[in-house]
Amino acid sequence: MGEVVDQWANIHQDMLDEFAKRFHLYDDYLQLRLVCKQWNFKLPKILNGNKAPWLLLPIGGGAATNEAFKVDTHKEILEEKGIYHLTLPELQYQLIRGSCYGWLIIVSMYEGTIRMLNPLTKVFLDLPPISNLPDVIYNEDQCSFYFRGHYMITEKTIFANKFLIWKVIINSAPDDINFMAVALYGSSRLAFYKPSNKRWLKLPTRALPYFQDVIFFQRWIFAIEYDGQLYRFDTMTKAGPMVTIFKPSTPFHTVTTKEINQKYLIVTADRSLLMVVRHLINLICEEEERSYKTTKFDIYELKENSNAWSRISSLGNYILVIGFNASVQMFAGNLLNSKGNQIYFTDSLVEEQSLVETYYHNIGIFNLEDGSCQEVLSDVNFFCPPVWILP
Repeated sequence: MGEVVDQWANIHQDMLDEFAKRFHLYDDYLQLRLVCKQWNFKLPKILNGNKAPWLLLPIGGGAATNEAFKVDTHKEILEEKGIYHLTLPELQYQLIRGSCYGWLIIVSMYEGTIRMLNPLTKVFLDLPPISNLPDVIYNEDQCSFYFRGHYMITEKTIFANKFLIWKVIINSAPDDINFMAVALYGSSRLAFYKPSNKRWLKLPTRALPYFQDVIFFQRWIFAIEYDGQLYRFDTMTKAGPMVTIFKPSTPFHTVTTKEINQKYLIVTADRSLLMVVRHLINLICEEEERSYKTTKFDIYELKENSNAWSRISSLGNYILVIGFNASVQMFAGNLLNSKGNQIYFTDSLVEEQSLVETYYHNIGIFNLEDGSCQEVLSDVNFFCPPVWILP
């Protein structure tokens, strides 16, 4: 009997790969990897071993099933062969507000919890809840918080739980000794969490900030305001978090009343900072329906010791991936059948999504070379915004 087990354990890699190709449910694929230690070692954690971004698409209004779509980067469309189905009851009544290092950061609409979920292993880890955030006050079924810096508003708790958290990022996998999380909430507040603190701690800001993105860079936390002003936070000082505000010159153009600019921060391979400016126009269909369309992207670079954002026209062999995920740059040569000089984007307009019953998310791939944009699933009303997962 032992010899039969050994034969299966030592099966040729090509035959094992053929077995793996027949699996389209990720739960079943996990069982295949658990047949024996050798198979678990030989088979990649991700089907086909493709490191391209995956797009997680929550299907159904608060339902317990979700589907993960992997983008076919060669044809730039979602095809059946690139679709894998995940059953994730853990996402019922949850909103995705972050994606880093293969983990999703999810917020409970009814309980206000903030948790980390690995969608492949189903492992959960808790972060402090919304009620623990600085300057957030829970009172029975109501929640009070500062919005855009200068005034406090009070909303029903369920609405506040949907609206308050704009983005959560982490600096590493949670088993790292230096693990840290940062929450951007109410558009004007930033808080950080370390396991040793056991709670969210406020990051100091000026009176009326309006943050649009936050990112880890070396030992610091960087945040970008609507006007391009840059904040750098140091949480390693003995006196507590310290902030430095930079005011690099910004060659921005005045926008029209129908246009929205969304900014993202990205660390490049050569350790400089990119600011990606996404231009969207408002396509309100009816009073209770809303949609936005991405029209173009502008990219600016801030090199070390520079005091000005300089515009760049090409990403070369790199792609950018933006949305609720921690914004990243990826080398296209490391991706299967990929092409550089593109931006993969999902919809991350929390405020706009929360104000209407029906919202059509803006998702696609933008080609910087010719300005073309391949939109996908623009006619689908997801109950929770889709998000990129970077395996």
